[in-house]
Amino acid sequence: MEIIFLAILVVMMMFTLGVGFPVAFALPGSAIVTIGLAAGAGWLFMDNPNAFFMSGSAVEWLSAGVTNFRGIYWEAERDTLIAIPLFIFMGIMLQRSKIAEELLVTMAKLFGSMPGGLGISVVVVGALLAATTGVVGATVVAMGLISLPAMMRNNYSQPLATGTILASGTLGQIIPPSIVLIILADQLSSATDLAGQLRLAEYREATGQFAMPSELAVVPTSAGDMFMGALFPGLVLVGLYILYILVFALIRPSSAPAVPTIGARNAAFWRDVFFAVVPPLVLIFLVLGSIILGVATVTQAGAVGAMGATVMAGYKLHSGPRRFWPAIISLASLVVIWQLHVNFNLNVRQLDRSGDYLAVYAAAAAVVVLLLALGWSALRTMRINDTLNAVMLETAKTSALVFIILLGAAMLISAFRAFGGEHLVKDYLTGLPGGFWGQFVIVMIVIFLLGFFLDFIEIAIVVVPIVAPILLMNPEANISAVWLGVMIGINIQTSFLTPPFGFALFYLRGVAERTVKTINMYKGVVPFILMQLGALVIVGYYPPLVNYLPARVALLSDNAPPPRNPRLQYCVEEILAERIPAQESAVRAMIADLRTLDRDFLPADRRQALDRALEGYENAFPRLADLRQSQQAIVDATPDYQPLHREVRDIRRERERLERLIDGLERQMRIHRGDAPDAAAARERITDRIAALRGEIEAVEAETPDGWDQAQATFQALNRAEQDARRDFRMAAEQSYTVLRELVAEIGAAEQIAALVPDVEAAVALVGTADPEEAAEAIQEVEREVGLLAGGAVLRSALGDVRNALTGRRASPERAGELAPEALEVARSEAEWRSRAGDELLANLQRLEAETRNTLGLREQDRLERGPALQVAACLAHHRDVSLSF
Repeated sequence: MEIIFLAILVVMMMFTLGVGFPVAFALPGSAIVTIGLAAGAGWLFMDNPNAFFMSGSAVEWLSAGVTNFRGIYWEAERDTLIAIPLFIFMGIMLQRSKIAEELLVTMAKLFGSMPGGLGISVVVVGALLAATTGVVGATVVAMGLISLPAMMRNNYSQPLATGTILASGTLGQIIPPSIVLIILADQLSSATDLAGQLRLAEYREATGQFAMPSELAVVPTSAGDMFMGALFPGLVLVGLYILYILVFALIRPSSAPAVPTIGARNAAFWRDVFFAVVPPLVLIFLVLGSIILGVATVTQAGAVGAMGATVMAGYKLHSGPRRFWPAIISLASLVVIWQLHVNFNLNVRQLDRSGDYLAVYAAAAAVVVLLLALGWSALRTMRINDTLNAVMLETAKTSALVFIILLGAAMLISAFRAFGGEHLVKDYLTGLPGGFWGQFVIVMIVIFLLGFFLDFIEIAIVVVPIVAPILLMNPEANISAVWLGVMIGINIQTSFLTPPFGFALFYLRGVAERTVKTINMYKGVVPFILMQLGALVIVGYYPPLVNYLPARVALLSDNAPPPRNPRLQYCVEEILAERIPAQESAVRAMIADLRTLDRDFLPADRRQALDRALEGYENAFPRLADLRQSQQAIVDATPDYQPLHREVRDIRRERERLERLIDGLERQMRIHRGDAPDAAAARERITDRIAALRGEIEAVEAETPDGWDQAQATFQALNRAEQDARRDFRMAAEQSYTVLRELVAEIGAAEQIAALVPDVEAAVALVGTADPEEAAEAIQEVEREVGLLAGGAVLRSALGDVRNALTGRRASPERAGELAPEALEVARSEAEWRSRAGDELLANLQRLEAETRNTLGLREQDRLERGPALQVAACLAHHRDVSLSF
């Protein structure tokens, strides 16, 4: 019966949306009505209102959507959606400041003289507006009012002109900052958590282990990652559009003619170009650049964009003599703050150490001036045509609509899960031939077809939570969430162009002249829809277009993960396998040079540690060869093992599906209680069905390939051999590098240790001559200074023994007198051997450490240097099959 109510839910939702019922009410209304029908039917026919739910009660499922919504968005850390009203404010403010009109007129003059120039100018403006306003309706309307008449006057083909305007206007859905990308990032964040749970459950089922290695976890995403990931695909779309227009103009020059330039391209012309193009570019850099450079989060960048849009509107709406003053003051303040940040430490918590009080005060003054300039611009927008009030009102209405739809979608998804829809979709997709790509293609086709009837928000918040966890949990493709989000975003973009409910078509139809036929609009968008699908194929075929930039930014940021991060290990090993063999001869030569030098003067423990480190370095090369050999053995065994493994995974999934059916029947069995004949007959039917399903499970398990146990045992033995080889290599290389680095640091501190010897002499001289408390305090002060130096533990321990003998319950002045000369001797000895080592060994040790820092010692670094970081980012940008671990 659950499937009947699931069908009612879906049909009711599609019907209410199809007849134009508001989305914010259609989604939760369908959920409430369907849950109510299921509860009523259960109470009427089964005497149990919860009979037709997979689990739980009607009340629980009614409140589940709101509860989940609150549980997610009431967390202080979950601030992604705050960016939505900020970017909406930014877009509407720029729309009211007439930036689109100015850009269209200027770009038409700039590109109009080349074949298809007016069309190219529309695409360029569409890209610029997408990166600033991102408001599809306003962009299409502005282009329809300004560019379309100009294109018609110059004999442009109606399909080409309208198609170009419509497609360029929708670029705001994929080029960041985009509201769609923020919503997708938010939905994918929850989907990633669920996908991680599903993957962990599969790992436990396959291996029997409760803890899954971190490198097998689902890669999450954020709004910032989505923005960076969508940047290159957006530019690919822009390039395809421009290329299409150029080719069309060359093939049919009469349908896309060049427009004669009106007026000379003098200083006034280029001044107009500058003031039309540069301010939007600056705003784009401030918003996207701050995210890409790691300076700001998406929410913070949204605030920057909102304020930047206010400043731009302040001088575009104003026509007085001081038109540009607020913008100039704002820009100057930002430059001052940036220069102070680069040259001084502006962290107020570190003022006692940095002493940069004057710089902090200057930065604070610059911030005050910036706020005054922003206030000045806001005051202008408030006074001129009541722009600020209109923008804030429109922002509030749009933001409220988005959040109400999110709440309604949460209720709808809860109802969908209440009737087992999630398991139904999972069983259907995982049962498709072709593995992950079969599932993915079907999902993309469904989303594309839904775009003919549903808006982008409805698709993003209804479809994505259902299908994304299934796609993300698949270890065969092991896709990243940001790649999936961008692929869905490109696909959703077509919903604005596909009839009969393509909203961009309605926007343009409303402002176009009657001579522009609707059928020509439909014809015009077809090539651009095909180009969008082509971009979908390009991005799907080459994932680094999406994955590389987020990975690069993450690895080069101040908060970059260390090389030991489990997610980086595969790529780090690939780098090591490439670099280490090439340096073997150089490293062995350096080790040989070190062995010829006198090392007997080193303390015994340091000398022994150095000898072990040199030996470990020599052993690291053959152990790396063993590791690569074990990895190659796995590669060689994979072609024979993988088909068996895939077949067994399919059997395991089928068994899980049958077991879920049995669980559902057992729930129904508990419902049919009592001695009534109908209940007894129902129990008998259910018992027979359960027995039949158990027979199917036995039949499915009997299909396990012959020799599977032996093949699995053999492959697992190869995996264990690889793990052992990896452990041996890491122990040889990394422990040796750690010893080498610590020894270099200790020898490098020779001058500081030598400078402390007089302080040690003065401190221990107080023992027996001054008050014990005074002597202990002096020694403790020296201890603190010694503790800051590399390898100061020996001297610090000696001084600590003296101090402990001076104070406390076990104080012994006699013992302190005996330990004081020993501590002084330790200080002199430490200074002596370090000084000699600095003269005789340090240069060789430093050369060896520098040579192996990014190879044998790479995993011991706090972060990756630029070169290795770029290599790792390029490696992470590709998806890697990890299904053999499951």
